Amino acid sequence: MDALDRKIISALQRDGRMTMADLSDKVGLSPTPCARRVANLEKSGVITGYGARIDQSRLGLPVTIFVAVELEAQSRDALLQFEAAVRRFDQVMECYLMTGTRDILLRVVAASLADFDDFLENRLMCVPGIRNTRSSFTLRTMVQRSTLPDRGSRE
Repeated sequence: MDALDRKIISALQRDGRMTMADLSDKVGLSPTPCARRVANLEKSGVITGYGARIDQSRLGLPVTIFVAVELEAQSRDALLQFEAAVRRFDQVMECYLMTGTRDILLRVVAASLADFDDFLENRLMCVPGIRNTRSSFTLRTMVQRSTLPDRGSRE
C-alpha cells in the first residue's frame, strides 16, 4: 500500500458515496487507475464494504449498553458457540473477544430499559455457557469516529 492508496482510503472514509470522478480528482489520479486501485483495495480486504452512518435514536433505539460477559469456559468450542448465538441477536451491534476479567464485550442497543431487560432475560441469558454479565449504560457519546487515522505504511 502506498501514499495514493492511503489517500483513496481517507477520502472514501469521509464520503463513501463519492463518484469515481470526484475520488480521482481528490487523490490526483485519472479515473481508470483510481478505479483499479479501489478494486484492488476491495479485493485485498482493506476496504470491507460501504454503508451509511445512522442515528440510532431516530430509529427508536436511544439506549446503548455495554455488556461484559464472563464465560464458564474459554475453550474454542465455547467461544464459537457463544459467537454463533449472539450473531442471531439484532440488538448486538458489536461483539469483542477481550483480555482481562471479562471474556466478551458487547455493544447492545435498545428502545428502553425495559426492552434491554427483556433482551437480557429472554435472549442473552439463555445462551449456554455464560457465568455472569455486567452491564453499563451510556449517558452520552463523547467521541465517535468513522475514519481511521492514517499511520502511514506498516510494511
